[in-house]
Amino acid sequence: MGIDRVVGFTSRCLKSKIMSFKGNAAMDGGSKKEKMVNLVWRPISTRSSSVVYSEAAEGQCSKPSGVSERAPVVSAGKHSVPLEVGASLMKFIKGKEGTTQMKIEDEMGVKIIFPSSRNEDHIIIEGGSVDCVTKASERIATIVDEVVKSPSLDYSHFVSLPLAIHPELVAKLVNFQNSILGNQSIAGDKQDVQSSTLFDLGIEKSIFIKPSTFHLTVLMLKLWKKDRFNTARDVLKSISPSVMDALDNQPIFIRLKGLDCMRGSLAKARVLYIPVEEIGDEGRLLRACKVITDAFVKAGLVLEKDANQSLKLHATVMNARHRKRKKMDSFDAREIHKQFGNEDWGEYLIQEAHLSQRFVFDQSGYYHCCASIPFPGEHRD
Repeated sequence: MGIDRVVGFTSRCLKSKIMSFKGNAAMDGGSKKEKMVNLVWRPISTRSSSVVYSEAAEGQCSKPSGVSERAPVVSAGKHSVPLEVGASLMKFIKGKEGTTQMKIEDEMGVKIIFPSSRNEDHIIIEGGSVDCVTKASERIATIVDEVVKSPSLDYSHFVSLPLAIHPELVAKLVNFQNSILGNQSIAGDKQDVQSSTLFDLGIEKSIFIKPSTFHLTVLMLKLWKKDRFNTARDVLKSISPSVMDALDNQPIFIRLKGLDCMRGSLAKARVLYIPVEEIGDEGRLLRACKVITDAFVKAGLVLEKDANQSLKLHATVMNARHRKRKKMDSFDAREIHKQFGNEDWGEYLIQEAHLSQRFVFDQSGYYHCCASIPFPGEHRD
């Protein structure tokens, strides 16, 4: 649904509601008792997000399903509308030093009121007319759409297949890191790299993936407000039977072997990973991952560019994006690949899928688990 269509719908709803209110006020002798209406910014597809009316009004305006009733104020000469945008997006509406907020307020003749708590998802738009409040809401919806689709808003959650639950694998990853970081030089046979240090090669501890967080990624998500998070959690739980069916209700084992570079060359690597092979090569794991991805796409929780990407399961061991020294965006992985390019990391059972929260960790050291579904238990024919 386009923004223009939604704004038109919103305007009709607001006008209908206010006309009805004024009529009732006249019959009541001009009472100024405040009455509440609600605008909620809600994404409804993978392509765009919208401002939608959340209270049924007379005539053609109906209440969309799943929208909570909150109460904007409509009173004589003043119109006030709560708008759900998400706590993580408040800073983009404010803009640098408040410039975006001030521009909207000046151009639209409104006042934008931000919540005092960082955990609140709603702002309030106050204005002297329905038209100015609607236009301000439209402008904010456009800002939110642009930010969500851009790298400015980072992914907050992802669907993961935990591998750090296997102690023997974690031990191998620890040894891998120590064997590299423990050497001040991993120079090869060539004279020109004989004296190269880890620093010169762009290798430092910060670019190694923490063994306690080792995983496979199925899907990246931006859940910037509570209703999206709640929907994501419910979606994962609801598809457990379908995932079991995709796996034929049989355990799924993977083999981790070797090292490879994600795009680019080993000399200027950005991501170094361990390739993943399904034991039996029946494609059951990819089928299960597709069930998960399709469900989240259908729920409108996946960005269009992510929905169109094909899944390549891999277990990242080094990533230059995590570097504390931001001046270097790559590292020289040639000698690491020579030493570990044929490494057999072992075979492991995939036990469950998590809705994981980035940058937050549970006591085990793994990403915080917001929801999970089990995979079939261990046994082999």
